Amino acid sequence: MGYFVGAYATAPVTESWDPAVQAEYLDGLKAMSNARGLEHPFTGSLHPVDDDWFLSAIDPAWDFVFTGMPGVMQRLGSDASFGIASGVEAGRQAALEFYEQARQAIHKLNRHLGRQAVKALLIHAAPRVTADSGPGAAALATSLQTLASWDWDGAALVLEHCDAFVPGQSADKGFLPIETEIEAVVSANRGAASPVGLCINWGRSALEARGVNGPVAHLEAARAAGLLQGLMFSGVSGRESPYGVWRDTHMPPAQAFDIPAFEPCSLLTETEFRRCLEVADPDKLDFMGIKISVRPESLGVAERLAYIAGALHILERIAG
Repeated sequence: MGYFVGAYATAPVTESWDPAVQAEYLDGLKAMSNARGLEHPFTGSLHPVDDDWFLSAIDPAWDFVFTGMPGVMQRLGSDASFGIASGVEAGRQAALEFYEQARQAIHKLNRHLGRQAVKALLIHAAPRVTADSGPGAAALATSLQTLASWDWDGAALVLEHCDAFVPGQSADKGFLPIETEIEAVVSANRGAASPVGLCINWGRSALEARGVNGPVAHLEAARAAGLLQGLMFSGVSGRESPYGVWRDTHMPPAQAFDIPAFEPCSLLTETEFRRCLEVADPDKLDFMGIKISVRPESLGVAERLAYIAGALHILERIAG
């Protein structure tokens, strides 16, 4: 089995975008035989800087999972009503327009590769929930029905759960609870030719629950509803570190199987990999992978690749 890598989160940080450094990084990923492809960030165009460069730099054998999260968060910075679950119609329509742009980018990449290389698009139940108001299942279901009616050229629509709003607790994303998301997806899928699925991100679920039982509970809920399609592993911690306390910063996993690059305070341990994979049943998933960032940001290409290789090694050893 091959795994998807959220490579954008680990990509080298330079003062300005440097195609030579980024190409060196992608070449290192190409050498990893257990990397099936990329979780690719969508912000409004196929590549944030240069579509043609991206098309020339990727491995033509890779598959892709697009994620709209970076673009969603950018837009929420200027419009708090933006999102497919928004109760403000202008914000909901703006989100649908954003995903139409993603649809066009998916078609562009597939045309370039001559096949349906994009396996899924991760969508998100923005905007943020507040104590007074926020998004809801009805608006989300309506948007999902609309999105599911479009031609995605073979890419599945998958709602990725993010840390939900919890009264009295600081949130990183603060979107809808998984129970509401499941309600909306089930409603939208009634009679849908292309049903929407769910993806669990380990770090975001642990962040919401403030502990390691959150991801297991969310996986169980998604599996019980018959919606679980994807699982991505990112770490998190409640301890002080350069990654922050209970922040969605894609912390690497803890040490396991003697990997040389790891984060000692990460709650994503070998035990937690095993617990989640037992619930998720990898053979029944459409995709699975890792998404990590590294500290300090000054780390070079080789050091960054070492963290990715270590996380993939853990996943491969346990999932088989």
